[in-house]
Amino acid sequence: MTHGRRTLAAALGVLGTGALLSGCLGLGGGNPDAGTNGVAKLPAETIEQQAKAAATAAQTVRLSGTVVSVGQSYRLDMRLSDKGGVGEVTTKGSTFQLLRIGTDLYLKAGESFYGAGDDKDSQAAAAKLSGKYVKVPSGDPAYRQFSGLTDKKLLLGDLFLLPGSVSVGNHGKVDDVKTITLNGSKGGSLEVSLVGTPYPLRYQRVAHTGTLTLSDWGQDVVLNAPAKDAVVDYGSTVGATPTPTASKK
Repeated sequence: MTHGRRTLAAALGVLGTGALLSGCLGLGGGNPDAGTNGVAKLPAETIEQQAKAAATAAQTVRLSGTVVSVGQSYRLDMRLSDKGGVGEVTTKGSTFQLLRIGTDLYLKAGESFYGAGDDKDSQAAAAKLSGKYVKVPSGDPAYRQFSGLTDKKLLLGDLFLLPGSVSVGNHGKVDDVKTITLNGSKGGSLEVSLVGTPYPLRYQRVAHTGTLTLSDWGQDVVLNAPAKDAVVDYGSTVGATPTPTASKK
């Protein structure tokens, strides 16, 4: 009887220790969805739909990170709204600022951006443009390229193009915010917030062609047109090098 009691006590002790370890390590009793919005329990397609709806409904967002396009890398830090966008782009070691208000697009950069040649006229033009806002002509090929970097609808549309079938991946965090990951079967991933509104918070493009972080959803984005004396007329195309004149706008 004594032996039996000791065996039972030892067994209970082991079970108690196991339960304690399970509690401490989160094994068996841990719930990664505790205190979340419950989105992680939904099918992948539903999570994607809710994230897209949240992104579409939000009037503003901050988008930052890197994008590789046609072999060229761009680093973006843009604040976007339904009315335009403002921010900074870096590529090939050159940084320039973009500002779009409605259909009006402005670019501000240093001399190196304009690629001034050896002749004095082009050098003088680049020097006058440096640090000034240049209103990009709507007919210039650069207008479409640069305005696209300020277009909330266009940029966010890329987030929901995960190729192939979409599956639910691991739980994670973006800046201490709990997330659930959606994975495309042919590459790419999207991390969706498990706190509050299921906004997309981080997007990994296919084939490691860039990672974008999304934040400040719904926060104010101030879009003010530059002062008239800070704007120059660059002529009909940004690619030309005419002598700039002060804008009369």
